[in-house]
This record gives sequence, structure tokens and C-alpha cells, in this order.
Amino acid sequence: MDSIAEGRRQWEKHYASDAALGLTAISSAARAAHLLRAGAEDALAPFGVSFAHFELLTLLMWSRSGALPMSKISARLHMPPASLTHTVRRLEGQGLVARVTDEKDKRSTLLTITDQGIALASAAGPVLSDYCVSLDQDAAAKLVDAAAIFRRAAGDDVE
Repeated sequence: MDSIAEGRRQWEKHYASDAALGLTAISSAARAAHLLRAGAEDALAPFGVSFAHFELLTLLMWSRSGALPMSKISARLHMPPASLTHTVRRLEGQGLVARVTDEKDKRSTLLTITDQGIALASAAGPVLSDYCVSLDQDAAAKLVDAAAIFRRAAGDDVE
């Protein structure tokens, strides 16, 4: 049984039928995100990192200096500071990132990727890329386009 379709039927029966599509969109997007992320997590599992860890490593790896302030990382990854701190501690424990003093502002701390972090992200990237290529590319493009509409409406900076 399609639980999302059943949710829509029940919503139409008990609440406003014109709102049922919106509820179905929310449920569908959440389920699709869960499935996509689970596939990415499975691809990254042999490397001992989660998708969130990989995102952070590649953000640092592809930054100009290989280091960024935590506030910038939090904003770019849309990650609450508490979650970022937890993620950073885990990656530090694995030797993949390190906190360093900002040479331009000795009061500030930057997060930098280590050589070990670069090696791991570089090895994991092609495996995650293979997973992404295996996705239905037309459906992925439609999902990106649809999500951009909602992101713009919410005030996100969307290209």
C-alpha cells in the first residue's frame, strides 16, 4: 500500500481537499530525500563517513585555502551550529579535520581539512559520483527544478 497516497485520501476525507496536494508534496519530498540520502550513505559507508561528513570534507577541500570559519560552514551546509560541532568532533577524532588559529585574526578559529581528509574525500568522491549517475537523470533534473521553486519562495539564494 502506498502510505503517501493513503495519507492524501485521508486528508481529503477529514480536512480540506485542496490542501491534500500540498501535504502529499511534503510527504513525497521527505520520502524521496530519505531514499536519496540512504543511497548516498550506503555508497559512503565503506569509507566510514556519512553524507554530512563528506559534504563538510569536500566543502573544505574545495575552498581556496582548505579552511573556513565554523559560521561560514554552518551557513553553507544549512547545518545548525550544534550539529556542526558534533560533526566536527567526529571528523577530528578520525584525523580528517583540525581546528587552527586564523592567521589573519588570532582570536578566530578555522576548520581545516587534513591530508588524510583530502585522501578520503578524493577516494569517496568517485564512488558517490557513481551512485549519483545511477539515478534517473530526468527525474533528478525535475526534482531539482521543483525544489528550486520552493527554495526561492522561502528566500533561498537559487541560481
